[in-house]
Amino acid sequence: MIESSYQQQLMEEKIEKRHQDNEDRMIKKGQEEGNGKKVTFQDQEIYIENLDQPAVQENEETAASIELEMRKQKALNKFRSMVEGAIIDNYLLENPKKSFLRRESEREKQQQREISLWGVPLLPSKGHASTDLVLLKFLTATDFKVNEAFKMLRNALKWRNECRIDAIPEENLHLGLEKFVYINSVGKQGQPVYYILYGAFKDKELYRKVLGTEENREKFLRLRIQLMEKSIEQLSFKAGGADSILQITDLKHSPGPEREEFRSVHKRASTLIQANYPELIQKHILINVPFWYYTSRFLTSRLKHQRGKKKVVLARPSKVTKTLLKHISPENLPVKYGGLKRENDIEFFPEDKASELIVKPNSASCIQIPVIEAGVTIVWDFTVVGWEVTCKQQFIPDDEGSYEVLLRKDKEKKMGDSVRNSFYISEPGKIVITIDNATLKKKRVYYRSKAKPTAPTYIIFKKQL
Repeated sequence: MIESSYQQQLMEEKIEKRHQDNEDRMIKKGQEEGNGKKVTFQDQEIYIENLDQPAVQENEETAASIELEMRKQKALNKFRSMVEGAIIDNYLLENPKKSFLRRESEREKQQQREISLWGVPLLPSKGHASTDLVLLKFLTATDFKVNEAFKMLRNALKWRNECRIDAIPEENLHLGLEKFVYINSVGKQGQPVYYILYGAFKDKELYRKVLGTEENREKFLRLRIQLMEKSIEQLSFKAGGADSILQITDLKHSPGPEREEFRSVHKRASTLIQANYPELIQKHILINVPFWYYTSRFLTSRLKHQRGKKKVVLARPSKVTKTLLKHISPENLPVKYGGLKRENDIEFFPEDKASELIVKPNSASCIQIPVIEAGVTIVWDFTVVGWEVTCKQQFIPDDEGSYEVLLRKDKEKKMGDSVRNSFYISEPGKIVITIDNATLKKKRVYYRSKAKPTAPTYIIFKKQL
């Protein structure tokens, strides 16, 4: 507690110094130019310029920013103090009166001080670097209302104890949904990406198996929570590291609102995650959104918190790839959604970064992959966001006396496709990929390539003989 008070004092002094430095700068500037006037700010008189309106606006924004920072820091300090006292006096998980009446052993007291959430110690005086980041998530979710944040934290911890959430990652919850509920790759900020494909439930037999009984619906909910917990294991909760999750929900072929079991379990899962994992979902992107979902969301949007609505992104089928690429790099976006990532890929890895090409409307552009030495195989990947283009792939040798080789010519491809090809190079030249865009919109192309030393098939066959 002493350390906590000392840290609080240092933080308040730091913020006050920044506040005073800003005032001194404003006063000095107004006095030097002789065109300042006095205004009241927090019961103090300071000079600001009459003529330099941008400077006035900047100062006002700075003052507002400092005010907000001070309010948040004050709330965090109070919250830290409340959590510290609740852990030491052992009423974080139970009624304070009951905890005071019960005598505790030294071992029990030590166990109380070791309480953690998502792998992060909650006792502020331990000085763990990630404790404040976890506490801030509860404060942010409650608009920095300390009492509400404390209540939310207590309820989340009680729920975890009652439902044995710490043991859930090791539970065997096979429901035949491994291909439809999974974690795959990371987002642009290093956050794990958690996919849910509700199209699995178009299979009536699977629907009955997973959602047909109350027991199985509870099991499905635990599977959803299990994936959340496994995603959290990949978070660092450190400054500059990943401390949130990117959730992708694919509604293609999902059951409609008339399916009561589906609607109920979806709502319960959303409620549980919102109540017990505050601010852990950085973005919830719903893709292939049908019209009925837009309608139902519009009718309920007024009841939802504005901050929660900002975290949700809706994408119609024609915008899926474009939307996902804002949050996931093409190397980490699965091929089925227009990216370059293939399962069990032995040619490319996420570290093999893709380059970008913009093809203007009503024009054609080329990707050229030069090859200086013969005796290698060139492998390449490329995808076009939204497609609606034609593509031609060919090898053009440097020797003008050699023949050009047409490798592949594609007519207009469907959205979500991606192309991979390879060619053994017997002489120096270049691979040329021509993208012809006949639409009125620019097209974005992502591509990558690599060379592999390779012996021709006929040489291998000859050696075997």
